[in-house]
Amino acid sequence: MHKGSLAILPRLAAPLAAALAALALAAPAQAAKLDLNTPEGANTAARRIQCSMKDGEPTVYWFHGEGFSRVPGERDRKLFNVEGMNVRTCVTVKDEKRGTGWRLVSRELLFYTDPATGELLRTWANPWTGATVNVLQTANDPVNQRPMFPVGADGKPAKWTGTISGKTWWNTITVPLFYNNPLGGDYQKYVGGTYHATEMFNFFGNLDDLLNDKNPNPAIEVGWVRLASWLPWMEMGDRAGMIYIHAAGRKLDRFDQLPAVMLKEIESSYPEYKAPPPGDDARENETSWTYFKKKVPPPPKGR
Repeated sequence: MHKGSLAILPRLAAPLAAALAALALAAPAQAAKLDLNTPEGANTAARRIQCSMKDGEPTVYWFHGEGFSRVPGERDRKLFNVEGMNVRTCVTVKDEKRGTGWRLVSRELLFYTDPATGELLRTWANPWTGATVNVLQTANDPVNQRPMFPVGADGKPAKWTGTISGKTWWNTITVPLFYNNPLGGDYQKYVGGTYHATEMFNFFGNLDDLLNDKNPNPAIEVGWVRLASWLPWMEMGDRAGMIYIHAAGRKLDRFDQLPAVMLKEIESSYPEYKAPPPGDDARENETSWTYFKKKVPPPPKGR
């Protein structure tokens, strides 16, 4: 190296440092990632699966599937198709003992559709009784959840319960239900005395999307199975048997991605389902049974 070359180095240092700084600013920042091994990371991941990290931002889940009967001694029958949606939002909540968590509020629709035409069923021919009955679409408002925190109500830390395989994750949730049916007594024509059902959910998606803290509302796909007593509008009373519904769907990017049959019916009959309830909604949850009780009067005595 020539002696004069050493003298150039200090003069190069300042512009070189400036150039490196500019490159660092131009380069994409390394995305922060959730740590699923911490209670806070597990609780945040659960919120990102369900809704947005932005308080009050609506999220819409949609699913499509089929409904079948299961009666002892006979083949299962295809009864109808279903189109379902849930519009929801999450809000941040805090607790002195359990930390910073979140609460989900939502409304949900389940429409019963004709397998041949795809149109909503307004009436349905009951193959067991021979009666043609009016179909009551399911419209539950609200369907809210208890707040979720990094520390559970039992004092134990939240844990990630999903499965990870390569770049894919999934989580399975099974909810057994058994309680006194709100339609007991005067409504025995429509349903028996106890509601016995199981709801099964499968959520799955891309692991990088879930863990990327800069993506407030990652893409999620969902599977749903419901095993339940006869629907009350079928007027099956305590007849032996049950229905099951098998459906799948996803978290939508926009409300208008719902299928046309749903958008049309929501616009005409359920406009409030374009948005979730307010984050502080304190109403009692609605179910298929309580909604039916509000919409259908009991039959006359002796029928």
